[in-house]
Amino acid sequence: MLHRLDLATIWVVAAAIPARAIISDTWLPEYAETLYDFVVVGGDLLAPANAGAVVANRLSENPEWHVLLIEAGPTHVGVFDTRVPGLLAKLQGSRYDWNYTTVPQTGFNNRSIKFPRGHILGGCSSIDGLFYTRGSSSDYDRWAEVTGDSGWSWKNILPYFLKNEKWTNPADGHDPDGEYDPTYHSTKGVTYVSSYNSPQVIDSKVIAASRELGGEFAYNTDINDGEELGIGWSHSTIGHGERSSAATSYLTPEVLARHNLHVLTDHQVTHVLRTSSRGGMPSYRTIRFTPRKTPDPYIEINVKKEIILSAGVVGTTQILLQSGIGNATELSELGIKPVVDLPSVGKNMSEQAIFFSMYNLGIPGTIEAVTPEMQTEWLNEWNTTKTGPLTSIGVNLIGWLRIPDSSSVWEEYQDPSSGKNTPHIEIGFDGGSFQTTPRSTIANAIIPLQPESRGSITLRSSDPFDHPNIDFGFFNSKLDLITIREGVRQIHRLYSAPAFAEYNLSLPESFPSLDDDNALEEYIRNNADHAAHPVGTAAMSPRDADWGAVDPDLLLKTVSGLRIVDASVMPFIPAGHTQAPVYAIAERAADIIKEVWEWYG
Repeated sequence: MLHRLDLATIWVVAAAIPARAIISDTWLPEYAETLYDFVVVGGDLLAPANAGAVVANRLSENPEWHVLLIEAGPTHVGVFDTRVPGLLAKLQGSRYDWNYTTVPQTGFNNRSIKFPRGHILGGCSSIDGLFYTRGSSSDYDRWAEVTGDSGWSWKNILPYFLKNEKWTNPADGHDPDGEYDPTYHSTKGVTYVSSYNSPQVIDSKVIAASRELGGEFAYNTDINDGEELGIGWSHSTIGHGERSSAATSYLTPEVLARHNLHVLTDHQVTHVLRTSSRGGMPSYRTIRFTPRKTPDPYIEINVKKEIILSAGVVGTTQILLQSGIGNATELSELGIKPVVDLPSVGKNMSEQAIFFSMYNLGIPGTIEAVTPEMQTEWLNEWNTTKTGPLTSIGVNLIGWLRIPDSSSVWEEYQDPSSGKNTPHIEIGFDGGSFQTTPRSTIANAIIPLQPESRGSITLRSSDPFDHPNIDFGFFNSKLDLITIREGVRQIHRLYSAPAFAEYNLSLPESFPSLDDDNALEEYIRNNADHAAHPVGTAAMSPRDADWGAVDPDLLLKTVSGLRIVDASVMPFIPAGHTQAPVYAIAERAADIIKEVWEWYG
């Protein structure tokens, strides 16, 4: 049944914005009367799906193309916590989160874990940890080799990182010279990126230890130049003390003022529908969606050129499967009629585990925990000057390390990394952002960056509103568990440097001996979590390959009119966080689409 037009509840972005610049949660008459050239599904990120906002922005640059962007969650406008980097924890588990939960993870001793995903315009880029890391140059060269498309190589993808990035000075006013290499950054993009915005007292200790020990811990001037190894300053999507998300950077008032761009929030796309056949291929140019608040009746619209799925690893996969695109046998068992047999859809999911170790400082005068008084003081500082601890998430330095080539690990396992310049392990140093006074503990995040384990997303039922089965497959390959174990030991070696001697660091009594492999591995199994960087459930592969879900141009295999632009297309996870790579994918995808439809701007 088609939706009756309803004029209620239009969210105007700001009074000063021109009348056309709206984000609406209602299917307006002007939407219904428009024949769209492109419909972009998902204005959010990561799983990540920040790609949707990027593609909608770039395609609507052509005033002759009409573009509709549909987001299942509400607008980001007026949600204060999305602006303040240090308040990200308040967003997870809230109404702005899909609030997924995984199936029991065998490698985690059958624990199910919470899996936050942004349910808001801007998606995970509106609620995530704001890390801006690209990975190693070898990561993209491997994409190019695997797909047979040199356009995905580091040399050719770097311009798209630069097209996205708008480097800016940190909020605290310090000079970032020596914390990045301007050669690999841009001040002309749209998403703010900066070095650390609020110093913490442990920073100087980590840098001093890096210089004292050298070798694997050597200082790296720029972790985003394609050569990550060593210890360097973290870069974040923060500008002038505020979060810079896909929504704030790509859906500005000026962009929303375009007559040919419509943004519809609070509507969930449930299916893509086969419209006809073109050139012997099934054509997909119809979408079905529904208001989230009243999920009946459905709305169906046709699209002239392309449907672009940018709903993230979970959302994109679920839409495809519900539409009969996936493993035909599995779909039939759920009562879903198979339309396109693509067994790779929902498979090959790669996600990084994360484990936290904690060291106690054996010195007087430390801060035990954040008090309500401190929180009030920090919030007042942020409101007044956009400076202070709330401009940070607490991790200013990151270590990128490899398991040595001489390790006995490689007698049993093959190196999963994309190249010798690619780290196996990421280590984050969180000292609490207390600036001049240290916290009583130092927390370390340890991530196996290029896991061998693979998971999947499958449907629970044919109900499109039922959350799918999310199985990360953690530690299906023991190498990933061993990688974390070795990372724990590498941190301990770093803390043996003279720079940390005065802190008198110690592990908690409950922490197992670092010399006991079995005890340490069991402790990791019982305490590890996910790093929120899943990729690969609609992986790209060579055009003639019988595996993968999309061709190197991101068009769904064996059909016409359906393109996927989000993290699900990555064949391998980069050695880092996924926000920056998804921006680059989306920027390149927009250029691919423009070329196909012969508009170059």
